[in-house]
Amino acid sequence: MASENSAPFQSGTAVNKTNYFRTRRARFLICFILASAPVLRLAPRRTFAEEPPVNSANAAAGNKSVATSQPGDSPTTAPSESAQPTSERRKMFTSRASGTGNDSLPPDYVIQASEYAKWFGEENADAWEWLDIGMEQRSRYEKRDDFFIANQESSDHFLMRNRAYIGIREILDPVRFAFEFQDSRVMGADFPFNNNNINENELTQAILEFYFKDAFGPGEPLSIRTGRMNFDIIDRRLFGRQGFRNSTNSYDGIRIRAGDESTKNEFNLFAVRPVERLLRQPDRPDEERWLLALTGAFRGLNPNLTLEPYYFMFDEDRKGLNQFDRELHTFGLHAYGLIGDSGFDYDLNFMWQTGKSRRQNHRALAAHAEAGYTFKHEFKPRLAFFADYASGDRNPNDRTNERFDRLFGNSHSAYGYSDSFILENFIQAAMRLTLQPTEKLRIEGFFRNYWLASDSDSWGQTGRRDRTGRSGDFIGHGFDIMAVYQVTKKLSVEVGYAHLTVGDFIANTAAKSDDSDFFYVQTRLKL
Repeated sequence: MASENSAPFQSGTAVNKTNYFRTRRARFLICFILASAPVLRLAPRRTFAEEPPVNSANAAAGNKSVATSQPGDSPTTAPSESAQPTSERRKMFTSRASGTGNDSLPPDYVIQASEYAKWFGEENADAWEWLDIGMEQRSRYEKRDDFFIANQESSDHFLMRNRAYIGIREILDPVRFAFEFQDSRVMGADFPFNNNNINENELTQAILEFYFKDAFGPGEPLSIRTGRMNFDIIDRRLFGRQGFRNSTNSYDGIRIRAGDESTKNEFNLFAVRPVERLLRQPDRPDEERWLLALTGAFRGLNPNLTLEPYYFMFDEDRKGLNQFDRELHTFGLHAYGLIGDSGFDYDLNFMWQTGKSRRQNHRALAAHAEAGYTFKHEFKPRLAFFADYASGDRNPNDRTNERFDRLFGNSHSAYGYSDSFILENFIQAAMRLTLQPTEKLRIEGFFRNYWLASDSDSWGQTGRRDRTGRSGDFIGHGFDIMAVYQVTKKLSVEVGYAHLTVGDFIANTAAKSDDSDFFYVQTRLKL
């Protein structure tokens, strides 16, 4: 989570606010209506049995399983099924919105040990189906120029992340175990070291699970997990397993899951403590923070609609002088689906936040609206328009904090490859185009527009702020492009570029106001 406090910027530049269509609320309302309009179209009804399976739906949209930075970074990757035969699992439609695809359990680089046994010519290879193993090596070269989060400093460096996983299932049912090791390092960086890039020799998952395969009927499982874990939930905007970032959030606690991604209904209840990521020492749980959550997924109500209601309660009980507590309650509803056979799809998410934040009342909201259309073409193009809104604090001197808190959500794919934005005090209106020219190549590009939701509050993680609100609210335009090529089943190469222009707010709050650029080349090898 970004810091709640940031130093003010003083500016005498006045901004004309008489034009109604330049106001923040009007802009978001217009973007929201444009993105939501296709959802209002009356769609033909089908029975649930006619709902296309996720693989065929993704194929129709050009959404083949081309490995990206991490499955969660792309809605195009279907959940891994290494833990259960394909014939035993139903396929559910997943949202096509950017950055909403949940990483699989176990991760997608994991396979059954029986596959390795077959490769080595073992005659009784199927005897090893109870063991899941896997390794992943990811290397990325990055070049950042005028990075706003780093006071517009520049750097080119290499990032390396190695993962290894081992899991035991079925043979000891209902008892199961899973362990994941991760080593994250950076080389040659000019930026100060931080735990987003460095987290050496760490056990990111150590799970004891009680798994009841048919607890609620055939194929309706119940899972109770305890220990250290990380996973994706809902659309990853408030809680997720980091994909593009070099390090990964982990949590200590318990998770109870009724159903899974293949069932018509699913419920999650979990209580976890965030784990503090340390650069080179063993990570430790944060004893002063708790996150409680209850989520649901209703996929069988209508073939064109999936509903995911959720509730998060974040409690921060800081000890020490000048330390203040926080208690935030976040209520939300995520809805997505196809609009009949029209080729249109949609994704909507509404979040309301209330509670106490450092001796202030807390009242904030956030929303996402997206509509996309998949063309009937051999390249399977999908064009989408979407808008995001996260409230900011309108008056720094009152007793109410209105800045939305994104909790432990992800941001890279959803809000820009420049990594300059989080779900906090901003408005985004954007367009996205995805193409799949071949089975192995996928390309996507974005054009984004950014504003502050409150011109007197700070710009996310950069800390830039003009408490007077006279520096304007337009941050700039963003241009993103990414291409990923699946060289082999195990190896993928990804190239990306992001450009962020300087708007009025940036120009008026800093002595240096150059455009920002980000370029990367990445390889990902599943062993």
